[in-house]
Amino acid sequence: MNRIPYGYRLTSVVLFGLCMAYFEAAVVVYLRELIYPEGFSLPLRIIPGDILCVEIAREAASLLMIMSVAALAGRRFWERFGYFLIIFGVWDIFYYVWLWVTIDWPSSLVEWDVLFLIPRPWLAPVIAPILIALLMVLFGLAITRLYARGKTFRPTVVLVTLSLLGTGDILYSFMHDTNAVCNFQMPQPYMYWLLIVGLVCYVLGFLHAWLRSRLLNA
Repeated sequence: MNRIPYGYRLTSVVLFGLCMAYFEAAVVVYLRELIYPEGFSLPLRIIPGDILCVEIAREAASLLMIMSVAALAGRRFWERFGYFLIIFGVWDIFYYVWLWVTIDWPSSLVEWDVLFLIPRPWLAPVIAPILIALLMVLFGLAITRLYARGKTFRPTVVLVTLSLLGTGDILYSFMHDTNAVCNFQMPQPYMYWLLIVGLVCYVLGFLHAWLRSRLLNA
């Protein structure tokens, strides 16, 4: 694996993310035709139990697929994590691109979507996962390029601390009104300020670790 050029590996994982995004978009098109034949809108509707179980298992399988390809693309843990970020980010962004191409949805970046079902439903405007995915791609590229140049990425306590804080903020913004979602009611307005705080935490933490890595590798 270490003899495969970086550009080839990067192209391969990006293509995988693009194709995986289309497969997921196709599944969602079928689900919406089944459950929302007149078009997706809130509040949510009851999903048959057997279909819900299959969908949750599919989401878990998607994560395992990404982890497997990332493990093949990299040699060290953080290099693999970088490829994981790239695949996940490309997948998440182009999932919405393919939905827009196939069924002309979403109509805007502030339209609500169900992001995930594990362990409870995540709900947010489309712009939230897209912004997070963009950062994931940028961070993943920065990490993998370090390894392509024979250097290493060195995470710091600052990165870990800020990442945990940012993740907590963002997950709370996604799931704070889960009871309303599960009771098929309209959710409360999305808390964009939590998303912004989370993104800022990610950026500051990563910049600290990336600059430290470059300094130590100099």
